[in-house]
Amino acid sequence: MYIVYFYHERNLLLQQLRKKIPADGDEFKIKGRKAKVVQTTIIEGNKVHVQLQLEQVIKKAAVDLSKKKRK
Repeated sequence: MYIVYFYHERNLLLQQLRKKIPADGDEFKIKGRKAKVVQTTIIEGNKVHVQLQLEQVIKKAAVDLSKKKRK
């Protein structure tokens, strides 16, 4: 069993107790966001740091309701 720390740009997202170490290129869904493993580093015997690249969230522009015609 390994203690896996998931990081995104030096921010700790999640720590889990896992049976397997994630490999580079694996894809996960963490906190509702898609993530891809960039780098895996074994720190001590059972501690592993995993760097993730999260998918960018595209925000839609707000619709201006005041310009719409009221019926």
